[in-house]
Amino acid sequence: MPDPVADGARAAARRLDLTADVETALRGRRPDQYVDPISLASLIVSAAALAWTVYRDLRKKTDPPSPDVITRTVRTELRRSRRLTARDDEVITLTVHETLTAIQGGQESPGDADPPEPVAEPRVEGDA
Repeated sequence: MPDPVADGARAAARRLDLTADVETALRGRRPDQYVDPISLASLIVSAAALAWTVYRDLRKKTDPPSPDVITRTVRTELRRSRRLTARDDEVITLTVHETLTAIQGGQESPGDADPPEPVAEPRVEGDA
């Protein structure tokens, strides 16, 4: 069964060169057990999961939900439980983008229709 949360987290991890860390975080989603590189991977998984939840909730109210609104909502919710750095904000933006791209690419669960509007590619430091 398709998993947009895992797909979005994995896509963001590939772009951030954190594939192994994200795979570890996906296997056991207890954020308190990780340290630096793996806590970043945990942030990616959390952002991907929250992006999927926010997308589904907003889609009930507006069709299609704005990627910017989803990103802001994810960032606000994550700030409630952790202190975010500027780099964390970049990671969240990229992860939400990749998760929405996974949803748009037909990775939604059965019964979910209407993919989100096209998502503009975010700029991340180091991208050429």
